[in-house]
Amino acid sequence: MRNIILCGAPGCGKGTQSEFIVERYNLTHLSTGDIMRAEVASGSELGKLISSYTSNGQLVPDDVTIQILEQHIDSLPSDTKGLIFDGYPRTLAQAKELEALMERRGDSTAVLIDINVPEHEIIRRLIERGKTSGRADDNIETIKKRLIVYHDQTRPVDAYYDSLGKYARIKGMGTIPEIFERIVEVMDRMY
Repeated sequence: MRNIILCGAPGCGKGTQSEFIVERYNLTHLSTGDIMRAEVASGSELGKLISSYTSNGQLVPDDVTIQILEQHIDSLPSDTKGLIFDGYPRTLAQAKELEALMERRGDSTAVLIDINVPEHEIIRRLIERGKTSGRADDNIETIKKRLIVYHDQTRPVDAYYDSLGKYARIKGMGTIPEIFERIVEVMDRMY
């Protein structure tokens, strides 16, 4: 299977670019954020637990996130061509667990594509998104907390994948098609 990881700060365009990757390469999009928001919307106990973290700009604990992701992967059809991990892994422990999970399944991740966008642009994008998204975490106070968490906990994931020879950083500024072409260059080189 083709398995890639899209990484970058909140609001860098992972979800937008995932749609184009799905269309071009016929991969299955796995957004832990979407999966968790659906769980929160269901009103389940797990959803309430997730909300207690995300509403304060914190990451959901690794053990909960990994369990949710593995259950979701197990539910996919057997003819799945590959996966796009959107916004996951967010911690070094999650990255190591993801690699172990893929290895247990006789598969691997090919590359982590880091969509790099300057922080002032990330804040602008998220504030704009918050005007229409209805997402409780798209406000300036929570955005700043999310960016601190991103720098402290998620950036080390980049170094881990770089050490595995599975890291590519692309410029996340420009038009959506320009950014997508940068992703295509990386993916076509990896496959």
